[in-house]
Amino acid sequence: MEKTIFVYCKNDGKDYEVPVGSTLEELFGQTGLTLLHGPINAHVNNKVEGMHYRIYKRKEIEFLDITSPSGLRAYTRTLFFVLCKAVHDLYEKCKVSIDIPVSNGYYVDLNIGHPVTLDDVGKIRKRMQEIVDAAIPIHRHETTTEEAIRMFSILHTYSKVKLLQSTGSLFTTFYDIGEYYDYYYGSLLTNTSQLYLFGLEKYYDGLLLRLPSRENPEELGELVMQDKMFGIFKEHHAWQNIIGLRTIGDLNEAIANNDTNLLIQVSEALQEKKISKIAEEIARKSGIRIVLIAGPSSSGKTTTCKRLSVQLITNGIKPVPISLDDYFLDREQTPRDASGDYDFESIHALNIPLLNEQLAALFRGDEVELPRYNFQAGKSEWSGKKLRLEPDEILVVEGIHALNPELTAQIPDELKFRVYASALTTLLLDNHNYIPTTDNRLLRRIIRDNKYRGVDARETIRRWPSVRNGENKWIFPYQENADAMFNTAMLFELAVIKSQAEPLLEQVPENCPEYAEAYRLRKFLRYIKPISETQIPPTSLLREFLGGSSFEY
Repeated sequence: MEKTIFVYCKNDGKDYEVPVGSTLEELFGQTGLTLLHGPINAHVNNKVEGMHYRIYKRKEIEFLDITSPSGLRAYTRTLFFVLCKAVHDLYEKCKVSIDIPVSNGYYVDLNIGHPVTLDDVGKIRKRMQEIVDAAIPIHRHETTTEEAIRMFSILHTYSKVKLLQSTGSLFTTFYDIGEYYDYYYGSLLTNTSQLYLFGLEKYYDGLLLRLPSRENPEELGELVMQDKMFGIFKEHHAWQNIIGLRTIGDLNEAIANNDTNLLIQVSEALQEKKISKIAEEIARKSGIRIVLIAGPSSSGKTTTCKRLSVQLITNGIKPVPISLDDYFLDREQTPRDASGDYDFESIHALNIPLLNEQLAALFRGDEVELPRYNFQAGKSEWSGKKLRLEPDEILVVEGIHALNPELTAQIPDELKFRVYASALTTLLLDNHNYIPTTDNRLLRRIIRDNKYRGVDARETIRRWPSVRNGENKWIFPYQENADAMFNTAMLFELAVIKSQAEPLLEQVPENCPEYAEAYRLRKFLRYIKPISETQIPPTSLLREFLGGSSFEY
């Protein structure tokens, strides 16, 4: 008699009896559920698993579709897989690097022996669609890491080989489409036909792989040109090529060879050089009276502001900081979000008329009394602090809305200099596995929230989707307004924050929804060898999160 087990499905609140060893795909077929372009993967006891996953014990299962972050990640990885296979099918000697998140898609660096042409793009797009239309099963395999290294060496995918050699894992999972093999660090779809929508365009000297929109998965994400963002990534890649550090495998090799001191010194020096150049550019521009610094959560805006202020002083300019937090409206005047809660992320939570009135007065040479916000009372008060702007002084304003034109609408543009700061992770796991820049920032925030605010990792993870929604609405649409962009991520930082982040992530209990994200981040960090934080200088931007900074916050 065939053995069976019961599993609980959270989607409909029912128990199902299935044969031991059934896949999630087989279980879903038994439920009769319908999901938007799904199921793509599932939470199994609050861990994300692909639909290949087999059930041998009683489990709690929640199926996910394209609208979930985990579902979209799996869809995106599968699209990468099909793109890499299409290029492999068309070009005998080729190298694909899934490189830069930009323009609501991913820039793909393509080495096919000649400059990429529109004809090449058309051929690759056509071959990808053929692979999708052929409805080819995607198989998941597990083998020894030693065998996987041998297999990928034969395929000349050396960034993957270097990563696997550095992990110390006994076994490795890989996937195939037909006879084409690849390795991905998260789940994939089970069939190429599930890729219902994608786009492929020529973008600079490579490709732009376009994805379904997060807001409306029935459409491609809007093609928004992000020349400045693309440029800052390219600039960092040029530095990485000089250092010889493009992937986590390269980083792990440097750590194993005790080359970390030089890596840290060069990375810190490159950041300081960039900040110095921004300060010099501000000094060269006559008439600048205000520097506006914006960036998403945990981007290191505060330290960027402090280090830029130091460099401004070396250029003969005295920076005068103003906090946007002091311009909040009284609590009862604060707008509310869709759930009825106060929306403190909204630009309309600020007293914009008062800010503009005081800025204009300062630029005329008048004296103003700055407000002070009483957060306990939820009231704006007068601080008694008077300010008059001297000829050699420049206001420095840091906040999430700083690049939004509405914030300083009444101030002439020629008086402003705008800086966008964000942690733009430029390292790859390997050439086909990018590292989301949001993961870097989330890990920073988990450490900072715990160290300085007494908030545990579970609560930080719970709040993160709301933070991200606010960024998408109030920050990212205005990043190309910047006069200068500054990348606050460092090549070594994931190896440093690993030691502080892992214990906090391990404290997230398995029986809560946030466990899935904590487990995913822990799994990712296992690829990276650690670097002791004692090697990091006290002026490092990373000290804003780790502690031990020589700056006062």
